[in-house]
Amino acid sequence: MMYLTLCRKFLFVYLTNSKMEMSFIILKAGYIESLPISVSIINEIMKKLAFAIFCIIFAGSVNAQNLIDIYKSGSVKLVPDSEYAQNNNWDKVFDTYYDTIYRKPMGNRKSLILLPDGSVVVNHAYKNYYTKFAPDGMFEKEFGITNNNGERFKKTKQIAGIINEETFFTGLDNLGNMICFDFNGDYVKTLKLDYMTKQMISLPNNKIAVVGWVIWSKKFRDFVALVDYKTNDQNIIWEHFTDRLEPNEHKLFSYTYMFKERGGVAFTTMPYSKPTGLISRPKIAFVKNNFIIANPTSGEISVYDLEGKLKSKHKIEWAKNYISVEEQKEIQEEAIKKYKSMKTFIGGSKIPPEERKLAQETIIKQMEADLDKISDPVPLPYFSTMIKDSDDNLLFFEFPEEENANKFNVWIYENDGRFVCQSSFICDEYKLEINPSKMVFHNGYVYGLQLLKDSDSVPLRLVRFKLTSN
Repeated sequence: MMYLTLCRKFLFVYLTNSKMEMSFIILKAGYIESLPISVSIINEIMKKLAFAIFCIIFAGSVNAQNLIDIYKSGSVKLVPDSEYAQNNNWDKVFDTYYDTIYRKPMGNRKSLILLPDGSVVVNHAYKNYYTKFAPDGMFEKEFGITNNNGERFKKTKQIAGIINEETFFTGLDNLGNMICFDFNGDYVKTLKLDYMTKQMISLPNNKIAVVGWVIWSKKFRDFVALVDYKTNDQNIIWEHFTDRLEPNEHKLFSYTYMFKERGGVAFTTMPYSKPTGLISRPKIAFVKNNFIIANPTSGEISVYDLEGKLKSKHKIEWAKNYISVEEQKEIQEEAIKKYKSMKTFIGGSKIPPEERKLAQETIIKQMEADLDKISDPVPLPYFSTMIKDSDDNLLFFEFPEEENANKFNVWIYENDGRFVCQSSFICDEYKLEINPSKMVFHNGYVYGLQLLKDSDSVPLRLVRFKLTSN
């Protein structure tokens, strides 16, 4: 009778033997007594119920070890999943890794896009050429975009994201065209923007968020726009203006020389001292129905709804880093040494040698004068890059104080956002490149395009990492 009482109160989860498929049995009060069910059958049901409850409790205890808990350990180890992509011939799959005249590695021109089902598409910049991998990491096919006549586009940009969970959209070509196509490579439509872009992500309301910038006559304009996928309408929700230098105005560490007939040269010798707008453009993300704009230069994090209405602002809490006066002098002295040693100064081959020599001498004098003017630390942006994990936390990676360091701070969006911990990634097998175009979180894993250490062949790999506390 005790079994009958329990049976009236529970929704049973019956687990079949081989495939662990779940079916549900609702036992209503009074119903089971009318069935000719033996006590042994009821005992068997109760055993399965107990097992099911154990599985649920166990799963809950495993899930309790979420990503934040792993980050809080202070050091996260990325362990390659040995069952993922294990039989690919990487020399063949990524044979364009050395696709240059001088056989120099061009892995930085490749990036990855994760599809909703866990498949991966790898971009190959400057080509209408993409590589698709199945959810288990195995090479599936190479494909390109075809137009409505079945003809292949001659050249397309890299895939920037996915809209509507079924359509790719690319970065902009030289004419501002954003090509949209389905997962089979068939053309869908073209959106058009009249500015340069730095980052684009999709939002769940048929909008594409874009970090853009333009050059005005006296200012640089950096901004963030929401572009409607259906109408191509745009809404600027954030902007920042920076004054342009006057023609003869000189900014410390920035050098310009105009040749008489064939353009000019312009460069900087100090990191994050460029005179062309924000020293580091905004990073954007979609987190828990919020659209986030993070400004590396000011440390401000702005939270918007999906229509672009500002909800709140936060300030990054960790300390800002600087390039010290001593470090600046070392950097500038190395730059002077480099430009003095150039046998052929910057400029096209059609520039007369005497004019190139004059440009070299003029700029080196400015560089030496700037060396004596160094007196204040140069502020670094608050962070170098931002990556969203699969638990909707934002990882802000700081500029490393030493080579190959990857310290990061974690910002979690609960109660309007808060900073929760600091951590770092380590990996024994791979040289980690911390970049959202190279690392994507999905279901608790990190999918990456990373370089295998000590490789005798093409080192680039598509790899899936498990995250563990070190």
